Amino acid sequence: MHARETIDSKRQVRPFAAFEWMLAGRYLRSRRKETVVSVIAGLSFVGIMLGVATLIIVMAVMNGFRTELLSKILGINGHVLVQPIDGPLTDYKDVAKRISGIERVTFAMPFVEGQAMVSGPGADLGALFRGVSQADLDQLPLVSGNIKSGTLNGFDSSDGIAVGTRLARQLGVAVGDQIRVISPRGSVTPMGVAPRIKAYPVVAIFEIGMSEYDGSIVFMPFEEAQLYFNKEEQATGIEVYTENPDDMSGLRAQVEEASERSVYVSDWRQRNMTFFSALEVERNVMFLILTLIVLVAALNIISGMTMLVKDKGRDIAVLRTMGATSGAVLRVFVITGASIGTVGTFAGFVLGTVVCLNIESIRQAISWMTQTELFSPELYFLSKLPAEMDGFETGFVVLMALVLSLLATLYPAWRAAKLDPVDALRYE
Repeated sequence: MHARETIDSKRQVRPFAAFEWMLAGRYLRSRRKETVVSVIAGLSFVGIMLGVATLIIVMAVMNGFRTELLSKILGINGHVLVQPIDGPLTDYKDVAKRISGIERVTFAMPFVEGQAMVSGPGADLGALFRGVSQADLDQLPLVSGNIKSGTLNGFDSSDGIAVGTRLARQLGVAVGDQIRVISPRGSVTPMGVAPRIKAYPVVAIFEIGMSEYDGSIVFMPFEEAQLYFNKEEQATGIEVYTENPDDMSGLRAQVEEASERSVYVSDWRQRNMTFFSALEVERNVMFLILTLIVLVAALNIISGMTMLVKDKGRDIAVLRTMGATSGAVLRVFVITGASIGTVGTFAGFVLGTVVCLNIESIRQAISWMTQTELFSPELYFLSKLPAEMDGFETGFVVLMALVLSLLATLYPAWRAAKLDPVDALRYE
C-alpha cells in the first residue's frame, strides 16, 4: 500500500502531467467573469495568426516576384553579353562558335540591335529591335514557346517581324497587318541623313508575361536587321546562355579567352545589379516591419496572461496549499500562454499557405469586386501576381512566432509561480 502511494505521488509531480493540461484548458475556456481575459487571449490569437500569415504571404510574393523577373530577364537577355571594343564584330560567326564550345555554355547567339519608331493604326511608339536568326529564336523557349498567334516557321525568309501582345494591342495590329518602321539613321544624301521608312508584316505575336518586354521588343530576321540598321556583315554583340546562371565563377575569363579578340564581357548580375539589389533591400525591410505584427501579438499574450494570473490568484494559492509545487504552477501558465501562440502560429501557417496557393485567383476576385486593378502590369512589370513559398524561410517564420509566443508567457508564469499563498488568501 505504501509503495502504491509513493508511485501515485511521483505521478502527481511529473512535469506536464494531465492535471496541468486540464487546468490550462480550463483557463483558456471563457467564463462570464473572465470575459476581458478571454477577449485579450482571442485578440492575441488573431494577431499571431494574421502576423504569421502576412509574413508568409509577403515573403512568398517577394520570392515569386524576384524569380519571375529573373526568369523573364534571363529568358530574353543572355547570361553573359559579349561586345566588341577594337572594331565592328564582323567575325561574329567564328566567335560564337568558339564560345559555344565552352563546357558550361548552352549556346551563343549573335544579334543586331537598334531602336526605331513603329507606326500602326492605333499609335506611334518607340521599340527596341533585335535581329536574330530563326534557329537562335527557337532556342529561346520564353519566346518560341509563347506564340499567341502566327508562326515563326520560315522566319528568316519571311521579311516579317514578331511583336509582343501589348505592343500589338497598342498599335492596333494583328498577324498579317503591316507595321511601318521608322529609323532616323537612314540613307546618307547630299541633303543629309534621310530617315528610313519601311513596312513589315506581322508574322507572329508572342506573350512573355513581362509588360516591359511585351510592349517594347520586336524581333526581326538577322540579315534584314543588318540591312535596316546599316550593319552589313556585322553584329551588335553575342548573347551567351549558360547551364546555371547563378554560377558565373570563371566564366567571363573563359569567354574572353575564347573570343580571341578585344571584347567587353559583362554578366547579368552586373547589368541588373541596381534592380535586384533594390528588390533584396525591400524584401529584408518588409520582413523586419511585418515581424513587428507578430511581436505586438506576443505582447498581447503578456498582458492577457498577467491579467489571468491576477484573476486566478486565489486558485493559485489553493493549489499551492494542496501540494502543487511552484514548478507545476509555472507549467500550467506556460501551457496556457503557449497554446495561444502555438495554435495561432499554425492557423497563420495554414491561412498563409492557402492564400499563396490561390493568390492569383484571390487577386482577380478582389479586382472584380472592387472594379480596380490591384496589380498593374505597367507598374509591376508582370502580368500575374506570383507567389513562391520557400521551405526554409517559412519554417523560420513559424519557429520565430513559436519562440516569441513562448518567451511572452515566461514572465507572467514566473509571477504566478512566485505568488505567496498566504498573501493571496489573507483577505479571502
